[in-house]
Amino acid sequence: MAAEVNEPSAVAARYDREAERIIVDLASGATFAFPPALGQGLEAATPDQLAQVEIAGASFGLHWEALDVDLSVPALMAGSFGTKAWMRELARRAEA
Repeated sequence: MAAEVNEPSAVAARYDREAERIIVDLASGATFAFPPALGQGLEAATPDQLAQVEIAGASFGLHWEALDVDLSVPALMAGSFGTKAWMRELARRAEA
């Protein structure tokens, strides 16, 4: 899916070890944060691996080279932290 011009884009991303959150600064001036355990492929990552987050895909993606993980900024903002199967698994865990 191609990103639309009005979709959220990242200008910076980092892992906050103290808060245990991925922090994404958006072009709009807003900031979005989420716990790595929600992100598909990030659930078992070490703090050092999480800190290697990069902006990718014309600022519409987050990338972790060592983990081979890519997440869409617009999808994250919409509450989608991975594939449909991953989201079903997160929902199942929340119900347990």
